[in-house]
Amino acid sequence: MEEKNNEHSVDTIKRWLRIVIFGTKTKAGQLFDAILLVAIVLSVLVIMLESVREIREPYGVYLRWIEWFFTGLFTVEYFLRIYLSERKRDYVLSLFGIIDLLAILPAWLFFILPGGQFLSTFRILRVIRVFRVFELAQFSAPGRMLLTALRQSSTKISVFLFTVILLVSMIGSLMYVVEGPENGFVSIPMSAYWAVVTITTVGYGDIYPVTAFGKLLAGFTMIIGYSIIAIPTGVVSPQVV
Repeated sequence: MEEKNNEHSVDTIKRWLRIVIFGTKTKAGQLFDAILLVAIVLSVLVIMLESVREIREPYGVYLRWIEWFFTGLFTVEYFLRIYLSERKRDYVLSLFGIIDLLAILPAWLFFILPGGQFLSTFRILRVIRVFRVFELAQFSAPGRMLLTALRQSSTKISVFLFTVILLVSMIGSLMYVVEGPENGFVSIPMSAYWAVVTITTVGYGDIYPVTAFGKLLAGFTMIIGYSIIAIPTGVVSPQVV
């Protein structure tokens, strides 16, 4: 009799936990997810603050304790989700399951990879649960429309990216020959990096051409860059409309 009561108590607790953790349409579930979102944002903020030397030196110990608190909290929550899932494998391999794992894995990499704990900022990805918590349906339709447009334009986008890679490779190789190591273009990969920076109109200025022909090629590359910027919009926009 006592064993049956214990089993009944365990089942009751499990049902209640399922409602809290997975019940996105229940008040308890929404409250849990809202608290979870606040914890995620706070934990990411703590990690960012710890990377600032002026803050880390006087408060680093406290920040690390707070971060380990959040890591422990998210770790317990992750294994609870696995334990309470009716189809454990499906949850582990699902998008949310992978994101939940990425939220805790970098922190534990601290013992293997020094500095790896800063990758815990990836847990900010978990805020996408907000779309389920607050049922922001108005964002769902535009999101599906965008994904549909990207799928329909995938071939054109692939051709576009392939063309850009060819241009970057050719311009980078040509610039390496024209300018050479003495002007900062020490290798073809470095020259290709310059071509990417120039075509995307970022223009870091860490390396730049010195010779007349190099400057002419740079101007040509800039013009190509401005032309290329408009292409993705023209490819995707008709599919969205």
